[in-house]
Amino acid sequence: EVQLVESGGGSVQAGGSLRLSCAGSGFTFKDYAIGWFRQAPGKGREVVSCISSDEMIFYTDSTKGRFTISKDGAKSTVYLQMNSLQPEDTAVYFCALSPTWGPLCFSGGEEVYEHWGQGTQVTVSS
Repeated sequence: EVQLVESGGGSVQAGGSLRLSCAGSGFTFKDYAIGWFRQAPGKGREVVSCISSDEMIFYTDSTKGRFTISKDGAKSTVYLQMNSLQPEDTAVYFCALSPTWGPLCFSGGEEVYEHWGQGTQVTVSS
């Protein structure tokens, strides 16, 4: 079965960095887009970034220039490098799988994602 496992979360001070990993299994990695979402307490899931199956990359405006998404096909793993973290970045971060191409992994929202990881907590203190 499809499995997505996030890791790399933790607690940091404002201005610090974390690198999240999403390890996938049970699917053909190159045929899918992988997205990163986050959910703060009392709020819904928000798309942060995604990388499409045809290698297009998208970021939400609040993270552009600070976060970098990348993938290693040989390891079936997607990464999110998070720099200059701010308290408003505090959330549970999820990776998710979408059977789409092009910008739909960013513009389509949660509706285009079929599978979700368990999430990893990121806490940023001021």
